[in-house]
Amino acid sequence: MKAVQFQDVDKLALAETDTPSISEDEVLVTSRAVGICHSDFELLEGRYIIPFDYPIVPGHEWAGEIVEVGRAVTDFKPGDRVVGECVIGEDHFGFSISGAAAEYFVARPEWLHRVPEELTDTQAALVEPFSCAYFAAMRADNLNASDTAVVFGAGPIGLSCVAVASALGARVIVAEPNASRADLARRLGADEVVDPTADGFLDAMQELTRGQGADVVLEASGQPAAMAATLEVAGLNARLVNIGIDVGRSAPAQLGLIQSKQLQIRGSIGSPGVWPQTLRFLARTGIDLSPMVTRRFGLDEAPDAYAAARQTGENIKVHIENRSQR
Repeated sequence: MKAVQFQDVDKLALAETDTPSISEDEVLVTSRAVGICHSDFELLEGRYIIPFDYPIVPGHEWAGEIVEVGRAVTDFKPGDRVVGECVIGEDHFGFSISGAAAEYFVARPEWLHRVPEELTDTQAALVEPFSCAYFAAMRADNLNASDTAVVFGAGPIGLSCVAVASALGARVIVAEPNASRADLARRLGADEVVDPTADGFLDAMQELTRGQGADVVLEASGQPAAMAATLEVAGLNARLVNIGIDVGRSAPAQLGLIQSKQLQIRGSIGSPGVWPQTLRFLARTGIDLSPMVTRRFGLDEAPDAYAAARQTGENIKVHIENRSQR
C-alpha cells in the first residue's frame, strides 16, 4: 500500500509498505480524507511535544471506513464510517503511533466514533480541529445568545470557534488580518471582522461592543500580542479561553486588568471527553466546515499537499484524499 512517511528530520516520502495486519482487538481502516495540521510539521522537523521515532506515518485529522475487524471487536463492523481521537493515553495517534495518511491503518475501537449520516467525509475529517474549538467554547461557561464573543485568529481552530459560537447564538467579532480568512469567518457566522494589526484596533473593538467589552474571548491565534490584547478587549466579568499555542515568546500585557475586570481565564488543550457531543452538535446544527478546506490532493500527491499546507497565507486547511477507495 501507499503511505506518507516522515523518515527523518525534514525527510518526507510517499512509501510503498505492506498493508498492516490486525490483532483480535483491533480494526483495519481505509482512509477517506486526512487533514494536515501545523503540528505535523513540528513532527517532521523533529520537535514534537512527546517522544517519537522515525519513520512514522502522520495523520491525526481523518475520516475513514472500517474494512476489517478483529474477532474480539463487537462494537464496529466493516463498512462503518468512523473518525478517531488522537490522544491515546500517553501516545498520540499520527505522532508516536503511525496515523491515517496511508491507504490503510490500524486503530483500536475505543478510539473510534461513528460518523453521523449528515456529515460528508470532508466534514468528518474536520471533526478533530472542530472538537478543540467546541471543548474551548464549553469551557467559556454557558456561551449563549446573550454574549458578545471575540475570536482572535481565523485559522482552522479560530474559524471553528466562530462556527460554534455563532451556532450557540452569540454575536461574534473576529480579529483577523488576512482578507480571505476574514471572508470565510463571515461565511461561518462572524458578525464583524476587525484587523488587529491596524491602528485603532482597540478603539474599534470598544465601539463594536458599545464600550462594554466582550463577554467571552476565545484566543486561537497563538500570537503573544493577541494573548495580551485579550485582556484589553474583555469586559467586566468576561470569560477568556486561550487555545492558541505559543512556546517561549512573550509580549507586554496589562496584568492588572485580570483583577480590575474580575476576569476568568482558562487554558484549553485538545478535546478530552467531548467527541460524542461534538459529532451530535455538528449533525444537529448543520454547520458545514468544508469551506475551510482550500486545497485537496490525492494520496499520490502527498508531497505537494504538505508543500501547499505550508502556504498559510493562501491555504487554511489542506486535505489528502484516498481516491482509490472512492
